[in-house]
Amino acid sequence: MSEQIKAPQASPPLVVAHDLAKTFDVSAPWLNRVMEGKPRQLLKAVDGVSFEIEKGKTLALVGESGCGKSTVARLLVGLYEPTRGGLRFDGQDAHAAFKSKDARQIRQRIQMIFQDPYASLNPRWTVQAIVGEPLHEHGLIHDADELEARVVELLQSVGLSALDMVKYPHQFSGGQRQRISIARALATAPEFLVCDEPTSALDVSVQAQVLNIMKDLQRERGLTYLFISHNLAVVRHVSDKVGVMYLGQLVELADKQSLFSNPQHPYTRMLLDAIPKMKDTGRARTPVQGEVPNPLNPPSGCSFHPRCPLANSRCKAERPVLQNLNGIQIACHAVQEGRH
Repeated sequence: MSEQIKAPQASPPLVVAHDLAKTFDVSAPWLNRVMEGKPRQLLKAVDGVSFEIEKGKTLALVGESGCGKSTVARLLVGLYEPTRGGLRFDGQDAHAAFKSKDARQIRQRIQMIFQDPYASLNPRWTVQAIVGEPLHEHGLIHDADELEARVVELLQSVGLSALDMVKYPHQFSGGQRQRISIARALATAPEFLVCDEPTSALDVSVQAQVLNIMKDLQRERGLTYLFISHNLAVVRHVSDKVGVMYLGQLVELADKQSLFSNPQHPYTRMLLDAIPKMKDTGRARTPVQGEVPNPLNPPSGCSFHPRCPLANSRCKAERPVLQNLNGIQIACHAVQEGRH
């Protein structure tokens, strides 16, 4: 019996991000800086983010625009190289692997679905060319008939038909284009999909269809997802764990049930308060107070303190670190001191 209880802990997480950081140099050109006497400007898009994703599970990252969610996505698929920190995928150093001669192998296993299905598909290519490209690029299939059969199979797996192969992206709706993007991402039979707001450009009715397809594919293929969104209703539908980001940092990381039923961080509460609820139709909703600060000039201490109702002098001076507290991870002095 004891062996059965220990069994789930035996497999390590598929994805482990440790202290990931990405800083961009957004300075004016050198000559302008010299003539105008301006210093270099550095933008900390992601500043020390750590999380784990178990095989077959979904971690959702949420937060307002500009909090660094999409930068995390690009770090995870190797489009950006981290300024600091590391990423382990299935036990290996992912960023070292992306630069090695075996990069193709890891790229087959990690794929990305982009936010805008209008921009991420080549308008001059047929659907067959778009979905078949990864198979061709990775040298997975050489025979033309076999390639065609595989493309048909991929299209059918996302609810499209073999007749769609000869069409071009402009002949499809946004939701159908996103299905084509998903089919393309699945072509190399990946294990880990990084989904950067895959439904935010779609109508609400179509969002549900695309999300259901993604959930079905996860069940059938044992896929692991990092799902990025600013929409908490979508996150509730797809995630197992949720990480809340603010100005490049994780402020709360908890399983979905805990986060929605008992949010701890003042920022998480603010985001959840802003969601319309059917039973509270007569109640005045709490708007998300204030604005996200300029990331080029972030506040001292806890970056949320200018908008936080619980902030005190410690919050203004000292940056909180992510700590385990009653089964969740949270970076907040007020919660850790019991001020909430």
